Amino acid sequence: MNKNIKLAVAGAVLALSASANAGIVIPAGDWTVDIGGNMNAFYTNTRFSGDLRTSGAPKTANTIQTGLLPSAFGIGAKTRQNDLDVAFQFSFFTGVDTGRGGSAGNNTLNIRQAFLSFGDKSWGQFKLGRDLGVFGSDAILSDMTLLGVGTAAGAGGNSTLGRIGSGYMYADWVGQIQYQSPNFSGFQVTGAVVEPQTNTPSLASNGYGSNSAIRHSMGFQGKATYDFAANDVTGRVWLGGTFQEQKYDTSSYGFWNTSNSYDSKGVEVGAKAQAGDFGIVGYYYDGEGLSGSRSALNGLNFRFGAESDDSGGYIQGTYTLPTKTKLGVSWGESRSEYQGSEFKNRSWVVGAYHPLTKHLNIVAEYTDQKLTNFESSVGAYDDDNLNGKAKTVSLGAILFF
Repeated sequence: MNKNIKLAVAGAVLALSASANAGIVIPAGDWTVDIGGNMNAFYTNTRFSGDLRTSGAPKTANTIQTGLLPSAFGIGAKTRQNDLDVAFQFSFFTGVDTGRGGSAGNNTLNIRQAFLSFGDKSWGQFKLGRDLGVFGSDAILSDMTLLGVGTAAGAGGNSTLGRIGSGYMYADWVGQIQYQSPNFSGFQVTGAVVEPQTNTPSLASNGYGSNSAIRHSMGFQGKATYDFAANDVTGRVWLGGTFQEQKYDTSSYGFWNTSNSYDSKGVEVGAKAQAGDFGIVGYYYDGEGLSGSRSALNGLNFRFGAESDDSGGYIQGTYTLPTKTKLGVSWGESRSEYQGSEFKNRSWVVGAYHPLTKHLNIVAEYTDQKLTNFESSVGAYDDDNLNGKAKTVSLGAILFF
């Protein structure tokens, strides 16, 4: 199984269960082909209140859907040539629902991984292509809802959000050129130049012509990690950062009657430890221009608008019963102060994760989410100051292969 699917599985395993993380390995001449992935499905029942219950919409949403980790099929291969470890990877992600629940509905196939890598353990590794981003990656890989559902259930699509936007920024799957250093007794450094994050509402949709005046520079992400083990205690601490220059020159359209450029930047710090049957994770991030919009999807890339002041984090604790059932509870919040108002996305998650086999887990979760001062959309002049709650009960299973 490729490295990031392995990391996702391993992160879920370390936090939650005893699932295996070995893929299907096939020797093929000079190459070793690796096939792996997961399949999951959940019944979710979400009750909405406040402004989350739009006019005419039902109070309760029931559906069968994929959880935070989309169902995935990955195929890659590796070999050793001229003193280099060489590899490539393609991974396909999808959901199990029928889109929006209509008759003869359909879902989408998303190719989130397509990269090559080469290197040696003596001097490090280069990766070129699309893969999980560096900033925020340890936060999502340590999230216990990786095996479950978390927030944003009931809306359809290839995945829910776990606690993306209510505890950490989304690492996303981005085009990048990444370098990772050798492992120096547990210490490792990773840096990447990434494609511009351009999740931006069109100016045309707001009556201001095209997006031709918007210029996004390349982004830079990095982190330092230290893995430790002492007696029965294992864990990791990490420190990361992200930076991207945002250049918006919309003065020719009369938009805000000024040029609007700023730097999106952020830092993160986290730690996790496992001591016997007990596990704990703590994470915090702080930055500016990371969200730029008070919407329910706070944390999904950089948003259009004036510079925001963003921060958040989460704490998580787990305990494994003698039955091997992992019990977990986590709390997290993301905040984005924008145009004089502070958006908050806060959630509690309580879960139980039981391994029926070394590959198969059954999962039950309860999520209580509260949104304060969110927008109904991410258009330029939305200023709704809406408030609402969503409470979700989910039950399902996830299989790794």
